[in-house]
Amino acid sequence: MSALDQHPLVELSGITVDFPGVRALDDVDFRLFPGEVHALMGENGAGKSTLIAVLTGTCAPVAGTLTVAGVPRRFSGVADSRAAGIATVFQETQLSPNLSVGENVMLGRERRGLLGIDWRRTRIDAAAALARLGLDDLDPRTPLAMLSPAQKQLVALARSVVDDPAVLVLDEPTSSLDQAEVATLMRVIRGLRERGVAILFVSHFLEQAFAISDRMTVLRGGRLVAENATRDLERADLISQMLGKDIESLRALGSERKAHHYATDGEAAIQASDLGRRGEMGCTDIEVQRGEIVGFAGLRGSGRTELASLMGGMVRADSGELWVDGRRVDLRSPSVALQHRIAMSTENRRSQGIIGELTARENIVLSLQALRGWSRPLSAAESAELVDTYVEALHLDPADMDRPVGLLSGGTQQKVLLARALATRPHVLILDEPTRGIDIAAKLEIQRRVSQLAAGGVAVVFISSELEEVVRLSDRIIVLKDREKIGELSNGPGVTVDTVVEMIAADFESAEHVSGNTAGGDANR
Repeated sequence: MSALDQHPLVELSGITVDFPGVRALDDVDFRLFPGEVHALMGENGAGKSTLIAVLTGTCAPVAGTLTVAGVPRRFSGVADSRAAGIATVFQETQLSPNLSVGENVMLGRERRGLLGIDWRRTRIDAAAALARLGLDDLDPRTPLAMLSPAQKQLVALARSVVDDPAVLVLDEPTSSLDQAEVATLMRVIRGLRERGVAILFVSHFLEQAFAISDRMTVLRGGRLVAENATRDLERADLISQMLGKDIESLRALGSERKAHHYATDGEAAIQASDLGRRGEMGCTDIEVQRGEIVGFAGLRGSGRTELASLMGGMVRADSGELWVDGRRVDLRSPSVALQHRIAMSTENRRSQGIIGELTARENIVLSLQALRGWSRPLSAAESAELVDTYVEALHLDPADMDRPVGLLSGGTQQKVLLARALATRPHVLILDEPTRGIDIAAKLEIQRRVSQLAAGGVAVVFISSELEEVVRLSDRIIVLKDREKIGELSNGPGVTVDTVVEMIAADFESAEHVSGNTAGGDANR
């Protein structure tokens, strides 16, 4: 009997969750059956984390019902969820690094005797839990600190199944694993499915979701978009559901493609060969010329930010080589990148960009002052001249310059970050989501400025979740999926959002075919 011939083990009906100023889930239905792997798909802000929070008891819906094994439930905390047979393994493993494997597996469930914890029996139980997952070779006495990220993830999984849960929620379980480690985890998941465990699998890795899941539910903007049997769903259709784009015209693209090769003269402003970092980004080749805008396109989790961070010195590569203006460099930190005239504006402006307590003026001069060194402070006149330059160039309000930047609008904050990067006169400018969450006027202003910078000879890397924006601005588009570069497009009249989406949806072999046979021409900014 298939899983779908049974009654749902978990059923959510009409679930609605409100946070201040936003409806995170809006009348969502969801079903999870015994012995199935169910992938929960959606872009950032789709509502996946909120749905998990409802299941794990950390978020109470304002409307709707939750039923587990036919019994209506209203969880008031994680303990209620666990008592109902629901266990969760989060992206961050939440293990204790100073304890052993067995102590982590049995934490809170140690076997006790007359004199306290019976460690021998506790280790036996831990070994049994590991063995149920096919991890017989993992010694419970091993210090957790000695394990690889994949092994730690499996220890967290073993801890979650000690109580034989009926439901297992896996939240981005493969985010820090390499391909071999992912294969091990997938084997364990299949074993749990065969034992009848209902598994909710949440991941941004499309190929993994297709490989392991029986069904998929897609959320977008807090609403249920679709529930599909995985075997009946094409990749292009899934991406269409996630992005809300109609891509029926994709089928006609093949006949419209013409061979096109992007060619430039001169030395690349920045060039990478086999650049990567284990568990974060596969080895990648890329180059960006002076005066060129190269867009990174892909779904969240595709590797856009990871690759940009390696190129901008935010994260240090552990493989490959990087050249800037023809010289090999080792970007150990953002400050070293600045010395090589590489400036980066990060995706999360609040936690990694602006310093909210400082004024907008102080934020703008920050990177230039760091580049000069604190022993040579900018004079008041130099600071004023610099700030005035970007107030005019980016149409900032002069009255905002002496206010704490944390109190300003999102659009103004983004312009301040751009001004900070430009103040260093970069040869390479890396912009990660520079227009996210800002109004249309500010967005157009930033797009216009980026085009002007490229026209002035700056090499620009541009990342946006809005594919229309990437296609509109970019001379070339690097397409990424599952933290690998899968292809490259030279922009032109024949390149559309649908072209990029088709490439993301295709298998790797198909993607290579697309990248070599896509129509192109002069950049259409």
